Order: sequence, then structure tokens, then C-alpha cells
Amino acid sequence: MRKFSILSITAAAILMISCGQQTNNNQQPVVMENPKVTVTTVNAEYVSQLQVYPTTITADIVNNIAPQSASRISKIYVEIGDRVEAGQTLAMMDEVNLDKARLQLINDSLEFSRFEQLHKIGATSQSDYEAISLKYDVSKKTYNNLLENTILKSPTSGIVTARNYDEGDMYAMTQPLFVVQKINPVKMIINVSESQFSNIKKGMEVDITTDAYGDRVFKGVVDLIHPTINSMTHTFAVEVKFANKDLSLRPGMFARVTVNYGDNFRVVVPDRAVMKQVGSGEQYVYVLNPDGTVTYTIVELGRRMGNRYEIVSGLDDNATVVLTGQTKLKNGVEVDVVK
Repeated sequence: MRKFSILSITAAAILMISCGQQTNNNQQPVVMENPKVTVTTVNAEYVSQLQVYPTTITADIVNNIAPQSASRISKIYVEIGDRVEAGQTLAMMDEVNLDKARLQLINDSLEFSRFEQLHKIGATSQSDYEAISLKYDVSKKTYNNLLENTILKSPTSGIVTARNYDEGDMYAMTQPLFVVQKINPVKMIINVSESQFSNIKKGMEVDITTDAYGDRVFKGVVDLIHPTINSMTHTFAVEVKFANKDLSLRPGMFARVTVNYGDNFRVVVPDRAVMKQVGSGEQYVYVLNPDGTVTYTIVELGRRMGNRYEIVSGLDDNATVVLTGQTKLKNGVEVDVVK
């Protein structure tokens, strides 16, 4: 019985060894496949150096129209939204003081004429003549000043954008009676980086777009370049004007002014080729080498043009870059190109 047990154990051991050898013989060697990628060749081309500046449209001239002193409003001739011409009467104030000044002017005019005749024949002293002449000049200036502040006229052609009082109100000098804005042309102020100080010129044509008109492009010009640079922001102000003959653009509209600083000959790549390094924010592409390996290449991006990027630096003309499959790559790895 003991002999049988030993034989059984020996047989079982031989069987286990035999099975283990058979299992090892059936295993296949592990083969690592190269990452599969698609690639494209990139080239240099002329790229317009466009810069877009958000801004707000303002009137070319804003006139706050009001009398010089408190007075009652007798008549109002215009309403908000009315177009007015330069010299057009907008309102009439109380005329009591004007009438007094007119009578005083008439009286001083007659007195001056009489003294002038006497002075010519030597019947009055030089000092008396000069005194009455001065009095007459003061009366004329007083009357003209009251006339200007009683019959309120628009100093410019434009649109009435505010009327803050009604007929019969007492003008209280807290806010203007009218605001008239000249909106042909309109202007926009943009803040330009000091790096472009030598590149922007008076008379340059610019493109203007607004949310109000969608894709419609208005052509403006650089009208004024401020001579100093803000030391805090390192920008300088540039005034852009648009003729606005049809009055399409209105003060207060949000606008974008696009300035073209010329063309640069630079490499352009599809946006799919550009990756961003998590944590550092570096932009990079993988460049395919002749030996089938790839190189991790940091690039500096310029303009985005639809689904393409301008490359400012880091990539050579005619380079071959990886389009898809970047997530499995690292510097120096060999790849298989899939068409």
C-alpha cells in the first residue's frame, strides 16, 4: 500500500512538469507596435499682420447747449432724434433781459452818435468821447451775449440726442437743455501697443465691424496719433474716423477696428497639429524626421486664420508635422505613418 502511494505521487509530479513545459511552448513573444500617425508637410506663405481692437463709437463733436444763466424756457422747436443744421434755432428763452439790453443799446447808440459829431468839431473833450465810446461798446457786447443766450442755436449740424427740459420750465443750470452730436463723421479711440508705434501711420485705412451690422465692413482711416505712451499700460491712443455719410454707425455702438500692419512670410500649420503642454502652457508640434522618429518642437503662435495657425518661430519651411495620434507620442519615438 505504501509503495502504491509513492508511485502515485511520482506520476502526478511528472504530469505537472509535462503540462508546465507544454504551456511555455505555447506562449508567443510580445511585439510592441509603433504608434500610428497621420502627417502633412507645411509651408511658408505671406500672412497679413492683422490686429483687432475693441472700441466704442463716439460722435465727432458733442455740443451741450444751454443758456449762460438761469432763465425760463419760452419755446422749444426740436425734439430728440431731429436732424439740425448749424445755426438752426433750437429754443427761445425768456426775452425780458434781452429787451432791456436792446433799449439800452439803442440809447447808447444815439448818445455815441451825438458825441461823435461834437468830437469832430472839437466841442467835447477826448476823455468824454472815449467814455461814451466805451459805454456803447459794452452795450453792444451785452446785447449780443444776451441774444446768443436767449435764442439758442445749434453751433454744428447733427442730431439732437437729448432734451432735458420742457416749455415753461425754469432752466436751472444742472444739465444742458439740449445735446447735439455731429455723427458724420464718427470716431473711435483704440489703444495700440507701443511695439507698433513706428508701424501705424496717419491716413492708414482700417476695417470697422459692429455687432449691429454683422459681417458688414466699414472703411475708416487713422486720423490722429497721440504723441505719448501710457507708462502703465505701454499703449498709446489712436483716433480712427469713419465718414458715416448714411449715418449707419451711431454713438455708443460696440465696434472692432482691424489694423493691417503688413505681411510676413511665415510657416502656416493646421490647428490639429498644434498641442498644448498641460501645466506649462507651451504650444508644440511633433516633427517627423527622415528616420521615422518624431521630435517634440516648441512653437510660438501668431494669428489664427480659420483652421490654421501662423507660426512665429520654432518651425522650418517644408517641415513634416504630425496631424493625428499625438497623444501616444514622446520625443524620439519611432512612428508608422498612416495615409
